[in-house]
Amino acid sequence: MDQLRIRGGHRLHGDLMVSGAKNAALPELCAALLTADAVTLHNVPALQDVSTMLKLIRNMGVTAERDPADSDKVVLHAGGLDKPEAPYELVKTMRASILALGPLLARFGHARVSLPGGCAIGSRPVDQHIKGLQAMGAVIVVEHGYIEASLPTGRTRLQGARISTDMVTVTGTENLMMAACLAEGETVLENAAQEPEVVDLAEMLIKMGAHIEGHGTHHIRIQGVERLHGCEHHVVADRIEAGTFLCAVAAAGGDVVLKAARADHMDAVIDKLRDAGVTVECVDGGVRVASPGAGALKAQTFRTTEYPGFPTDMQAQFMAFNVVAQGASKVTETIFENRYMHVQELQRLGADIQVEGKVALINGVPRLSGATVMATDLRASASLVIAGLVADGETTVDRIYHLDRGYDRMENKLRALGADIERVKP
Repeated sequence: MDQLRIRGGHRLHGDLMVSGAKNAALPELCAALLTADAVTLHNVPALQDVSTMLKLIRNMGVTAERDPADSDKVVLHAGGLDKPEAPYELVKTMRASILALGPLLARFGHARVSLPGGCAIGSRPVDQHIKGLQAMGAVIVVEHGYIEASLPTGRTRLQGARISTDMVTVTGTENLMMAACLAEGETVLENAAQEPEVVDLAEMLIKMGAHIEGHGTHHIRIQGVERLHGCEHHVVADRIEAGTFLCAVAAAGGDVVLKAARADHMDAVIDKLRDAGVTVECVDGGVRVASPGAGALKAQTFRTTEYPGFPTDMQAQFMAFNVVAQGASKVTETIFENRYMHVQELQRLGADIQVEGKVALINGVPRLSGATVMATDLRASASLVIAGLVADGETTVDRIYHLDRGYDRMENKLRALGADIERVKP
């Protein structure tokens, strides 16, 4: 199992290209299942979760290949799809596999999808997906670890419906929006997620011939069509990767331009960094971040919530900044009940953090000390890398397969900015 070895104390300088968003690429790969025509996606990141999704849809009979001359380009053709099933063996490490359910059911009238796996950060139930599809007329049975979905006898299409989910769910919104594109009549999604990745998926579906309005708000309206066609689409830049590098530069110090980053997708994180004393500004084609280093900046209190609030996927990375910033801060995690597993690893590096239920109380310390730490989930991995960049001596981050699920060659990007970091075999 690979490790990252980091020798801290180096400031970061230069330019960095932000990869395509994992949380947009995964549903957009599934959107290709809605048509028999070819779909071309650009800016697809080289991530373990993307590789797993490609393997999954190939197993269904889809042709899906990366362009040898352009590794970020993927061409998909689901005209030969003959097995609308997502087996447990291929989806046990990735919760996003549930995104195949809506497209398969909408196009073929039946689907069999394993209940998903993924990071151990807490419960992410799929009951809202099932509730929404049932409202559209689907017959669903959950047994033996699988979701079996079909249309009632005599029906050839899902039926439009007004669906109000009990909570804001990103993958639920995406799944139901994709299914509604081929449903008969109008579907209205109330309490819909507003994330940029949802908007990007909607824009792709519109290119495929879907009729969608209101994406980016809590109220999405979809007029179903009989068929969708192929399209060419560029995956939006990853706001979580960009936010992670914002926190890395803020903590380590330096001056970096994040090319392709969208400041308008990171308002909550940028506002907190500016309040801390970090310079963050829009430049042509990206975002510039400049920082004297966390020791000269003020720690920030924040609370995670749905977009456009502070994202739960940035909580661990910003905490890594807070532990070496000046003063005390409080972090409240409201989305997932088990997302403080990185705390004990940060404590191994010398962080002063106390967890009380959903709240983490942090007192900034003047220095961290390098040690061997273990990644417990995707974003926790990134927080440990940031901490390693500022720690004295050498830090080894173990179990970085979590990191590879969501960051495209992070160590290469950091090394190009001046970090002393390498991937090693234990």
